[in-house]
Amino acid sequence: MWFAIIAQDHPGSLDQRLAARPEHLERLNKLQEEGRLLLAGPFPAIESENPGPAGFTGSLIVAEFHTLEHAQRWAEADPYAAAGVYAEVSVKPFRKVLP
Repeated sequence: MWFAIIAQDHPGSLDQRLAARPEHLERLNKLQEEGRLLLAGPFPAIESENPGPAGFTGSLIVAEFHTLEHAQRWAEADPYAAAGVYAEVSVKPFRKVLP
């Protein structure tokens, strides 16, 4: 089943985000290679593809996991969580309808 992982960043955590980004992307790339990643990306803090020092307010990942528990464990092990980027993470079942 698909699960949406919705994370909110701590304010002022851009430096931690940038430092942990290579490990974070490595995990996402593995999901993609396994055919389990629907989409992933950050929420810019301002209306811009590259928000610069304004940074990001969080992230959205939609990926396939066997159970909600598996999705939650995967989210808890994210490098952004370990680096203190994420203030809050919620994981919810997701049903893709379109496209």
